[in-house]
Amino acid sequence: MDQTLADILQILALVVALVLVHRPLGDYMAAVYTSKKHLRAERWIYRAIGADPDAEMRWTAYLRGVLAFSLVGVVFLYALQRVQNHLPWSVGFDPIAPDQAFNTAVSFVANTNWQSYSGEAAMGHLVQAGGLAVQNFVSAAVGMAVAVALIRGFVRFRTGGLGNFWADLVRGTVRILLPISVLFAIVLVALGVIQNFSDIGQVTTVTGVDQSITGGPDASQEAIKHLGTNGGGFFNANSAHPFSNPNGISNLLEIFLLLVIPFSMPRTFGAMVGNVKQGYTIVAAMGAIWLAGVVAVTVLEAQAPGTASQLAGGSMEGKEQRLGEGASSLFAVSTTMTSTGAVNSFHDSFQGLSGGVLIFGMVLGEVAPGGVGSGLYGMLILAMIAVFISGLMVGRTPEYLGKKLGAREIKLAACYILVTPALVLGGTALAMANGKGEEAMTNIGPHGFSEVLYAYASASNNNGSAFAGFGADTEFFNTTLGLCMLLGRFLPMVFVLALAGSLAEQQRVPETAGTLRTHKPLFAGMLVASTVIIAGLTFFPALSLGPLAEGLAT
Repeated sequence: MDQTLADILQILALVVALVLVHRPLGDYMAAVYTSKKHLRAERWIYRAIGADPDAEMRWTAYLRGVLAFSLVGVVFLYALQRVQNHLPWSVGFDPIAPDQAFNTAVSFVANTNWQSYSGEAAMGHLVQAGGLAVQNFVSAAVGMAVAVALIRGFVRFRTGGLGNFWADLVRGTVRILLPISVLFAIVLVALGVIQNFSDIGQVTTVTGVDQSITGGPDASQEAIKHLGTNGGGFFNANSAHPFSNPNGISNLLEIFLLLVIPFSMPRTFGAMVGNVKQGYTIVAAMGAIWLAGVVAVTVLEAQAPGTASQLAGGSMEGKEQRLGEGASSLFAVSTTMTSTGAVNSFHDSFQGLSGGVLIFGMVLGEVAPGGVGSGLYGMLILAMIAVFISGLMVGRTPEYLGKKLGAREIKLAACYILVTPALVLGGTALAMANGKGEEAMTNIGPHGFSEVLYAYASASNNNGSAFAGFGADTEFFNTTLGLCMLLGRFLPMVFVLALAGSLAEQQRVPETAGTLRTHKPLFAGMLVASTVIIAGLTFFPALSLGPLAEGLAT
């Protein structure tokens, strides 16, 4: 089959699958978060942690729950890594160094899963399954809970209550993430992904060289790694490793998993606010940006300059032959436009402009479609900014879903938007100014600068992928990137929950003839334009020094 046709059919198959699942999964998640009933297993958990799931929380109490739970997760995961040599199934590995243990603990609790280590050569099975995989579930559930709290801010009037964090956390884990992950873990095992607790085995390769092969419970972690838009791999090669991603079918399934919840949550939003057309507007904006990125990178990689690339039918450096250029491009765009960070190819090997698209997908704010929960609340913040800009054009007080967007709401939205640029640009500038960035570069010139920019963009947006070869396992980068992951995750949540509380306290604003129709295609276009322009104006100077300079030079 012609490679171009195969790439098109693969994208179409993925889009059709996402469309078919969008409504039932979105409605199911809305039912989960609006249900008044508690499952028996959930009641056991509430009793164990001493929580009253029916108690309403104001935004401050909800935030305290988010921060306290996450802090406990960081401490527990840090301790688990530091004593792993004394734990069962340690596979003989030493404890993780303090700076790297801090970086990893923060990374997985922040839903980033940045890894400055080789998983199969550093982490024992118990740490992988009992520490990292557990955080894959609960960190994703925290993001979904915050998104649901913001939705309730639009739904409720003259009340400060946003629901109950503990109930939202437990329901998201027990009713959504856990059953879907179990189902797809079984499917991945059937496709060839490994699932065992084997020690390190010694084998002789076809060239006669002895090699150590690490097994482990990979399929169970692979499912939630993608479903929860986490991205941390059991192996250093991540989803390029044949034990984790053995063939084209598993590759497409993993892309589907990392997109399915972020693309379905706008339906949840529409169902909960009582107007599904509002959800269609949000998902249309997300889908338009994602599809533009997929087309751009696929075309750029397929038409890469150079004799070797043309003979290979595209840029195949750093890509798996069994997957090909098209599947690698589709995976790369999907993982950088969500907060997943999993990779099935070396992003460092992508063409200059292709790498620029991947970086731009992250600095958009991870909203196309973004991470589970975080993508939705990020896009809703941008929707409010788009409404505000539209209001300025016609001289009308901006309103969104029956709520006035006054000075307090717009200030909170602006603070949310400013967090990521401050961390990305500030971190990159610091690394370049003190020479640490240059020391960690594998390449020189614009591409080397792109490696540093990519690292801080990935950490600050809780993505977790990297330009392969970047030397991040140093005390400086483990610390600064860890801080970027921590602040990039939880500072935006502060502003989102404060905004949700402010909206919930308002009374309903009646719709009039002058009210902006936010469920129309015109507003979807306005939302896309606002998203791209805000990120473009903020990051264009940095992008011009790295991927744009490299791309134009070739």
